[in-house]
Amino acid sequence: MGVLSARGPETVLETERLLLRPWRVEEAGVQRELWGERDPRVPPHRRLDEAGRPTLDEMVGWIREGTRAPGLGLLAVERRGEGDVIGYCGLIDGVVGPHEPEVAYELLRRTWGAGYATEAAGAVVGWARASGYRRLWSTVRDWNVASLRVLAKVGFVESGRVDPDDVHGDALFLTRSL
Repeated sequence: MGVLSARGPETVLETERLLLRPWRVEEAGVQRELWGERDPRVPPHRRLDEAGRPTLDEMVGWIREGTRAPGLGLLAVERRGEGDVIGYCGLIDGVVGPHEPEVAYELLRRTWGAGYATEAAGAVVGWARASGYRRLWSTVRDWNVASLRVLAKVGFVESGRVDPDDVHGDALFLTRSL
């Protein structure tokens, strides 16, 4: 599903409809839009606060410094036909550590329902397998049914670990052996 290609020092994954690649500074607005449209049940540290933080300038800084991209990082998801960035997908350090990372993804609401999240997550899983990872994780709130469906489609199963949270919804830990 995903093809790793070398374009200089960058990791780029290609699928039929998507290009997963490093973020560009001029795409910080997409990150801000993602933060602004998050469900109110998402914990506050992952949403825009009342003062509008993180700001667009802070997000530009994150892209320039690479501070929000541990491991493979969260690659920009670009639709190949349209050339627009619609979200991110990649690997982050997770509950077990860098040797068993978490798959993370988020797409702009206007693109939901077209299979892009499944396609992007499948490409990242394929990259992880080819890179020698043996197991991946993903953490999802119990109310996020769409994300649970995406993960099931790319082979994740519930691990049995649940971190209860009466305020934001229980965090379910899913895993996938490679």
